[in-house]
Amino acid sequence: MIGMTLTRYVSGRFLTAILGLIVMAATLLFLFDFLELVRRGGDREGFTVARVALISLLRVPMLLEQVLPFAALFGSIAAFVALSRRLELVIARAAGASVWQFSAPALLVAIVLGIASITLFNPAAVYLKDKSDALGVSLFGNEQKLLLQTTSEAWLRQDGLDGETILRAKQSLDQGLRLFGVTVFTFNKDGSFRERIEADSARLDDGAWNLEGVTVYTAEDEPRTYASYIVSTYLGPLEVRESIAAPDSISFWELPRFIELAQRASLPAHRYSLQYQMLLARPLLLTAMVLIAAAVSLRISRLGGLGKLILGGISAGFVLYVLTELAKDLGGAGIVSPVIAAWSPGIVATLMGFTILLHQEDG
Repeated sequence: MIGMTLTRYVSGRFLTAILGLIVMAATLLFLFDFLELVRRGGDREGFTVARVALISLLRVPMLLEQVLPFAALFGSIAAFVALSRRLELVIARAAGASVWQFSAPALLVAIVLGIASITLFNPAAVYLKDKSDALGVSLFGNEQKLLLQTTSEAWLRQDGLDGETILRAKQSLDQGLRLFGVTVFTFNKDGSFRERIEADSARLDDGAWNLEGVTVYTAEDEPRTYASYIVSTYLGPLEVRESIAAPDSISFWELPRFIELAQRASLPAHRYSLQYQMLLARPLLLTAMVLIAAAVSLRISRLGGLGKLILGGISAGFVLYVLTELAKDLGGAGIVSPVIAAWSPGIVATLMGFTILLHQEDG
């Protein structure tokens, strides 16, 4: 009975602390993003506060995914510090509870939040981010990238019935199947330059890019405008997604199918395999953050030195984040296996956290 009561109490404290920090982070992200959009586009035609607020609000979940590990770290530190200052940890230890008994509920909360974030929150964040980009394009057109600082420019070299083309787009939606602010450089069969095409938008259909709002420039004639224009391509949706779509634009549930299709087509899929493995490893990463906070809390309850030890825990969390980003870059470049790149930071940090706790508990 004592164990169940302690578990429910500690779990509730940790869940409240972490969710509170997530809400605080979401509020700050929304305010900063909203104010930045107002600063950048406040004088644009059709710019309204309500529309910009909606765009920022839809972008917040995707931004929150980046700060979730820090929310787990800071929330756990805050919960442990509160328990320590009120001597609740001392009372729990006096009642016979070990460090593992009052740390287990916090670890359980981290694992549950990690699973919920990849199975529920990530698909919702990807969906809302896509809606935000679509709304931004409808409001700002080709200035979407400048105003919202969304996806970077996409370049694509392709071949088709009419020869080779080089395609550049300022903004992409639907994982690269819809492009905006498009420039196409076309070449003849012998490789000589033929024309430059400027288009407001492009959509991939069967064997061709359908361009709208087109202006065609050639060396011999005056510029010509067309309502629509077709550029042939041998690329299919899978090849375009592999070349243009960002890994974080694909939800957790869609990644396995995309990776399988890419591998069957003999296309490199290590960036998307890395994204999938990093999502799977997120509960372990959150667990490592809680273990770092637990190591800090034990030192506080015994020896004091609150400020320095919290600073040490925060520094350890940032070091773990830097190592995670470094492993992500190595895995994204194909230098190391996606599995190793995604799981090694969490495994190393978890083992170090357990080692510190064992040393502090048993000497």
